[in-house]
Amino acid sequence: MEGGIHTDADTTAFRDCLSLSRKNPFVLRLAFSAGIGGLLFGYDTGVISGALLYIRDDFKSVERQTVLQESIVSMAVAGAIIGAAIGGWLNDKYGRRTAILIADFLFFVGAILMASAPNPAIIIVGRVFVGLGVGMASMTAPLYISEASPAKIRGALVSTNGFLITGGQFLSYLINLAFTKVPGTWRWMLGVAGIPAFLQFVLMLLLPESPRWIYRKGKEEKAKAILRKIYPSDEVDIEIQALKESVEKEALENESSENISFSKVLKTKTVRRGLIAGVGLQIFQQFVGINTVMYYSPTIVQLAGIASNQTALLLSLVIAGLNAFGSIVSIYFIDRTGRKKLLIFSLCGVILSLGLLSAVFHKTTSHSPAVSAAETSHFAPYTCPDYRSSRSSATWNCMKCLKSSSPSCGFCSSSQNKLFPGACLISNNTVKDICNREDRSWYTRGCPSSFGLLALIGLGLYIIFFSPGMGTVPWIVNSEIYPLRYRGICGGIAATANWISNLIVAQSFLSLTQVIGTSWTFLIFGVIAVVALLFVLVCVPETKGLPIEEIEIMLEKRAFQLEFWKKPDVPTKNQEA
Repeated sequence: MEGGIHTDADTTAFRDCLSLSRKNPFVLRLAFSAGIGGLLFGYDTGVISGALLYIRDDFKSVERQTVLQESIVSMAVAGAIIGAAIGGWLNDKYGRRTAILIADFLFFVGAILMASAPNPAIIIVGRVFVGLGVGMASMTAPLYISEASPAKIRGALVSTNGFLITGGQFLSYLINLAFTKVPGTWRWMLGVAGIPAFLQFVLMLLLPESPRWIYRKGKEEKAKAILRKIYPSDEVDIEIQALKESVEKEALENESSENISFSKVLKTKTVRRGLIAGVGLQIFQQFVGINTVMYYSPTIVQLAGIASNQTALLLSLVIAGLNAFGSIVSIYFIDRTGRKKLLIFSLCGVILSLGLLSAVFHKTTSHSPAVSAAETSHFAPYTCPDYRSSRSSATWNCMKCLKSSSPSCGFCSSSQNKLFPGACLISNNTVKDICNREDRSWYTRGCPSSFGLLALIGLGLYIIFFSPGMGTVPWIVNSEIYPLRYRGICGGIAATANWISNLIVAQSFLSLTQVIGTSWTFLIFGVIAVVALLFVLVCVPETKGLPIEEIEIMLEKRAFQLEFWKKPDVPTKNQEA
């Protein structure tokens, strides 16, 4: 199969990638223009976490209903599932560039709808449009970059898409902070998302289609002209010959993308093994909990005992910054250490971090401040009804107060020390203002805790370990593990699996924290991370520096890839001959 010149990815790969800015800026232009799709992905993931805090304030129905909050977050994910599924067909039928242009248009429409929404229902409709665009872009951008990259630095260039995802998340928190004091807070936060979509639309109009897709459609001279802009002059002819042989083999096998069925994919051994690895990585990427952190990080910070919206957003900005830093680390190491080692290191750290978070939140919930009858009587007209009518009010603490639901109640901390016994009161804006005016803090999500700093450290460690490996490698592996004729459909299947998993996690996280607690929720993610580590050890091949044709040979020869510390011994086409 097509895949480029066989060059070992060694310690010079990162330097070679950087040198492109001087030697061949055209390749970087392709990578970063397509990578804006990752920026859209990341921005949408991060911006909703901050916007949700203010949507709750403007629409009391959202504040009262956890399911509605989860729906506002997860409807974008539902749209992304459809977008990713359609994206595979669009990529094969109309090309990578066309799919990106359609994604930009949908994202732009969604941003306008959300910014002008008069009620939560329109916000949800806008989120669906945004999700359609994000779903298409999420699987198309890495594919476009991969097909326009020399094999030696393919991993580093595809990692730029991961960097722009995390960069988009960091940017979203900056935007969130910038608009916290501006009238219409969340409308600006969500509406600004249309700007990068419009920018990418313009840039992609000025760029060519994927040369490999063009070649497969019979436009050989046009494809050769683009390849000459990508590869050094001494490698162009070899690359064109490899591409020609790939397309000729495809024609002989009569397996063009137009008549590939799902059953055909599953019956083809190499593709099936590639799908197991690719789809498995995408599912585990979500089920170890990353997007609970990105969608709900301000909420998680508040669960750890931080009352202020602005402070929660600021601390979330730090977390997003660590995420962006981790993706830069990935660009440096992906072609040095390889995909599999990076995944193993990443998952080991994620397991430890989730264990720490589970322990910290257990301490936070089991050691919350007591409710004082004297403190509560100070606000007598606003006493929580459940507390007033309880026969065991002496045993009440902050967590029990927050779980009251008829009506919902909040905790007003002591004016002397937030860890001292406080008051359990009805939760509304009037009571919140009264509490804050007395130099007290108002809590509705989490309780005051001396363990809050440890929770933030746990979140930081989780992101630091997740981002370089599980954050970027699943997308890289899926952009290079499938033969050319299967890339559209397989990439669509893998991206759809990612978004379905994303939807399940996003739609259930807040409900899980209410039903079983934050501690047990993070513990479940930790157990899944252990399973993910075993899966990577057994089922994921090392694709570092290998042309696609040799990855296919490796999958043909071996079903399991346990020995990650050894370089795969793959016969090249020349050796086989």
